[in-house]
Amino acid sequence: LALAKYDLKQLPTEEIVTFIVSLQQPDGSFAGDQWGEIDTRFSYCALSALSLLSSMDRVDVPKAVEYIASCQNLDGGFGSMQGAESHAGQVFCCVGALSIAKSLHVIRHPDLLGWWLAERQCDSGGLNGRPEKQADVCYSWWILSVLSILGRVDWINRDRLASFIAKAQDPDDGGIADRPDDMPDIFHTFFGLSGLCLLGKFPDSYRKIDPVYALPVDIVKEHGLGAQVIGDKGTIEPRLAHYDIIQRKNKC
Repeated sequence: LALAKYDLKQLPTEEIVTFIVSLQQPDGSFAGDQWGEIDTRFSYCALSALSLLSSMDRVDVPKAVEYIASCQNLDGGFGSMQGAESHAGQVFCCVGALSIAKSLHVIRHPDLLGWWLAERQCDSGGLNGRPEKQADVCYSWWILSVLSILGRVDWINRDRLASFIAKAQDPDDGGIADRPDDMPDIFHTFFGLSGLCLLGKFPDSYRKIDPVYALPVDIVKEHGLGAQVIGDKGTIEPRLAHYDIIQRKNKC
């Protein structure tokens, strides 16, 4: 709706916010619905939606941050819940939620997390979601977005990743598949284009995508959405310059 320029004030905001608030659990996690499934994906969805509706103060943000931090593993990655296997998709959800909560400082050893993400680059140039899995175009988004937030995009080979995405485009239909020679679909087309945008492969006249909210940067600024990123103020990407910036340390 934000992307479609819909006036969010016309929504039944109180009902939406009340529903989201009702899903937060005593430990700070969020359930997906009344049936109670817990997943860090829901933490990101909850905080992102509340940020869009200017209602972050309606939930216990410190408790939500505490729960997300408890889902970080010894390898640096994050899982779907406490003790779950590290997965690049869950890493985005956790780091994205922490960015929205302006609490990136709770990440233990950002360099270790960055290294785990960089290790996801395969011989093909593409990225996988966890060890011993095939590269998949969708992780161009899940991983690049986090590396952008952490200020560590330079830890992977950008050109080889861009080449992998380009090879996954169907020469007849124009869409992008999960990997070269597979059938294209809208899911991977979106994430492939988003990845290429984060890699800076589009002309300056194209809209830029925000790595925290997965929305065009102009929409994020228009709605005054806040977040936090890690980097050096003199070298931070222009698309992130309006966010709160934590100074990147040489050793974390």
